[in-house]
Amino acid sequence: MDVDWGAEVVDQIEAHWQERLRPRLEGLTDDEYFWEPVADCWTVSRRGRSSAPISIGAGEFTMDYGEPPYEREPVTTIAWRMAHLIGGLAATNGKQFGRTAVSKQTFCYAGTTEEALRQLDAEYGMWIDGVRRMGTAGLAEPQGEPPAFANAPMAKKMLYGNIELIHHGAEICLLRDLYLRIGSGAGRS
Repeated sequence: MDVDWGAEVVDQIEAHWQERLRPRLEGLTDDEYFWEPVADCWTVSRRGRSSAPISIGAGEFTMDYGEPPYEREPVTTIAWRMAHLIGGLAATNGKQFGRTAVSKQTFCYAGTTEEALRQLDAEYGMWIDGVRRMGTAGLAEPQGEPPAFANAPMAKKMLYGNIELIHHGAEICLLRDLYLRIGSGAGRS
């Protein structure tokens, strides 16, 4: 049996995006977006207001960052998780799919939920269309960079993109569930 691996890679993430993640983001508020479930969360902050070891981004808002290993893994906000996904998709789109080149360090992060959702939809749309156009043959081509993965197939990079969307998307949904139950004051005695 011949398998269209390009279609399989696209189908995996499209099912997650359309049935699980994107519908769960409807109605997301700025309060949820910036909610910090514990003290010292990493988030997206107005330039100059972050308390993280490093802030990255080129615009008015920056994303908290630090080089591993960490003393303790940072807890992050929905804003941070979305910025991480959006910045990663944008960087891949710039290297692979014709978007203006950008890195997580040079991306302009959103300061509102509405803007972040627009960015997420745009970057995801460009990324999934690019993966779809690659097809099975394109996914078999070597990545070319970074040096450690130069000879690895593009499929490895695109499947890693799927992992990131599923992993961080699930974290966003969990943070939203927690906010709706405890962060907004609901369910407290």
